[in-house]
Amino acid sequence: MTARIAPATLKAWLRDGGELAILDAREEGEFGASHLFWAVPCPLSQAELRAPGLLPRRDVRVVCTDGGAGHAERLATVLQALGCTDVAVLEGGTPAWQAAGYELFSGVNVPSKAFGEWVEHHYETPSVDATELAAMQAAGEDLLVVDSRPMAEFHAMSIPGAIDVPGAELAYRVPAMLARPGTTVVVNCAGRTRSILGAESLRRAGLPNRVVALRNGTMGWELAGFTCNRGREERYAAGTPADAAETLLRARRFAEGVGVRWTDRAGLTAMQAEAGRSTYLLDVRDPAEFAAGHLPGSASAPGGQLVQATDGWVAVRGARIVLVDDTGTRAAMTAGWLRQLGGWEVFVLADGLQGKLETGAVTPRLPDGLRPDIPRVAPDAVRAGAVAVVDLARSLAFRAGHIPGAIWGVRTRLDAVLPRLPSGRPVVVAAPSPDLAALGAAELRGLGVAEVAVLEGGNAAWQAAGFPLESGRTDPPDEACIDAYLRPYDRNSGVEDAMRAYLAWEIDLVHAVERDGDAPFGAW
Repeated sequence: MTARIAPATLKAWLRDGGELAILDAREEGEFGASHLFWAVPCPLSQAELRAPGLLPRRDVRVVCTDGGAGHAERLATVLQALGCTDVAVLEGGTPAWQAAGYELFSGVNVPSKAFGEWVEHHYETPSVDATELAAMQAAGEDLLVVDSRPMAEFHAMSIPGAIDVPGAELAYRVPAMLARPGTTVVVNCAGRTRSILGAESLRRAGLPNRVVALRNGTMGWELAGFTCNRGREERYAAGTPADAAETLLRARRFAEGVGVRWTDRAGLTAMQAEAGRSTYLLDVRDPAEFAAGHLPGSASAPGGQLVQATDGWVAVRGARIVLVDDTGTRAAMTAGWLRQLGGWEVFVLADGLQGKLETGAVTPRLPDGLRPDIPRVAPDAVRAGAVAVVDLARSLAFRAGHIPGAIWGVRTRLDAVLPRLPSGRPVVVAAPSPDLAALGAAELRGLGVAEVAVLEGGNAAWQAAGFPLESGRTDPPDEACIDAYLRPYDRNSGVEDAMRAYLAWEIDLVHAVERDGDAPFGAW
């Protein structure tokens, strides 16, 4: 039987110095409404696929929580099936935590966003607002505007004249992009965190130029009445910058100044073999570089996104994090911020890409014993129209494109889909991965659906066969998107109000963290 612990016990565990992971079993949208500061989302719908990456060591201490509706108990069962041996459930979930007088947080990636606000206060990061930047551009000032987000976000909307240089690339790429010491560098993102961290990365790396963050990013730009570009693809030049050796020296000085250490392959092997310690091996380069060749056992965690959304990769408090790239600059800059953010033991792997490498993306896979045996069908069989299709993609991805007539659902909440299924028709499940599709099909079987199969290759195979997708921003409607914490841009109404509320929330995070008391940023 799974142990149950009181909120006071968990609060004490957070402060005892031992390794600890807090996993929240709810879907991301529900998690974003109210959760513990160091809780990491591990939604039941994805748990078998997500948990192994979050927990490098199966005997680490884990506490499962939720909103009090019983999802934590089911997550604990999943973790135990994966081999976890030290699992407990927080009695009463977040309501009990709040009743005990402890702080709750809304939003997602909260530790990273709160850390961004701390960085601005601690380092006194200079900034300009949208009106100031527009005036600088109109006056013809010597500017380099760099967007610190991944290309997909840049493509969706960007500041006019900006170039995409995601966070970890900034200290590595920007020095070589500047021909004049008088050029002012402006760093932006969608809101605040990546603007602040990007600008401060350049300052910490010793860039002699004036560097400022764009206050409130593209949201602030549009709220000020300006228009963002759509569909742009300007980005930094590929390849190793000519000054890579110099940028490494500056990045290393920054990282070592906050307690980052270096290790080699032998040191990494020893860490991974040590009982009682969790070690994450994360490659901070661009995903395309990772796919071209990476260290076996590493995960792709682009540095700017890793600092922005650390809880997407790292769940264990007190763990070791080993970062790798090709020349060291990106790993060192990322390591310096992670060390200040979470107090983990953080290392940069020297010469980490020497020797035999693996290629291709790394896709989470189910352990063989947990993979349901479900028949598969080809797109042609679905095209014939004699089946109902249930799509388990994220709600926002479903909106962007799905098989005509498909019904969207969350894998562990498919009872809500049953009334919409045509009577007597076989059901085919489509999903981003075959394992998720198989798990969803097994759920439907358990709910009494007799004939159920998996679409071989999912929607990608459907498109490859030449069949069309349909899309629509209101299917599912905003209120049904429990699997996603909707950003202002994702909403179908109240977008400007949501922008203002988001920016105000982000600014106030520093005060909530002080009340919580479990994140002494920079002072670990």
